[in-house]
Amino acid sequence: MSPSMQALAVVNMKGGVGKTTTAIHLAAGLAGRGTRVLLVDADPQGTVAHVLRVRPAGTLTDLLLGAAPAAVITPGVRPNLDIIAATPSAFALDAQLAGVIQRETVLARALAGLSDYGMVVVDTSPAMSLLTYNALLYATGMVVPIGMDAMALVGARQTLDGVEQIRSLWPAHPLRLLSVVPIGVNMSTHASRATLEALDKDPRMRAHVFRPGIRQCLDLTYATAAAQTIWEYAPRSRAASDYTALVGTIAAAFTESTTAYGQVQETQAVL
Repeated sequence: MSPSMQALAVVNMKGGVGKTTTAIHLAAGLAGRGTRVLLVDADPQGTVAHVLRVRPAGTLTDLLLGAAPAAVITPGVRPNLDIIAATPSAFALDAQLAGVIQRETVLARALAGLSDYGMVVVDTSPAMSLLTYNALLYATGMVVPIGMDAMALVGARQTLDGVEQIRSLWPAHPLRLLSVVPIGVNMSTHASRATLEALDKDPRMRAHVFRPGIRQCLDLTYATAAAQTIWEYAPRSRAASDYTALVGTIAAAFTESTTAYGQVQETQAVL
């Protein structure tokens, strides 16, 4: 990876917590701030291309089986935003890569020559699969979206357990937890209040919780149906405001890690 380029994984082992929505909005939001962004879909369900209604030039499967990045990148999805799409063919990658040496770092090696981007955002599947390992061993930072239910919290804790395993096996790889993002927050419900209270008590996550989270907003559902980001569909909505704040938080975190990396590494919470 180019020293000037950062990589961010959006991850939670629980499905249905807003990972893809968050990945798309982080990528589009950072692109809107002037950063050239590549959004990589590492989930075989291939939701990114469907949500953005993109006919991909190539797929993640092609890339990991040897195709050049230029052959699989779909450019100009939005200003400053390109994507590498996934399709269900990626479900077979575990078997197809079985004989590859260090197959957990195939993605990092495949993208090593990229220098045209300031940020790569990787959407992941709801499992600690080979593709998720590849995403985490490529990324330098991660965001964990959490839905307002107990199982999403369990999934986040399992994800952090997986990160601990990665750190024990690849201790030289820098991977910081940048933000834990509550999704669909509605403080009038017991579920939201209970989940946020649990996050505040969790020693690994409490220092990283993004407040107020992404508040419950039907406009996000309508924006997805319209193949638009929330800023395109409802720029004055609460979700647009919340995702704008999250993008700013992540941009600031990466700026901090670039300008004072040693200090950040010393003071980060232990996962």
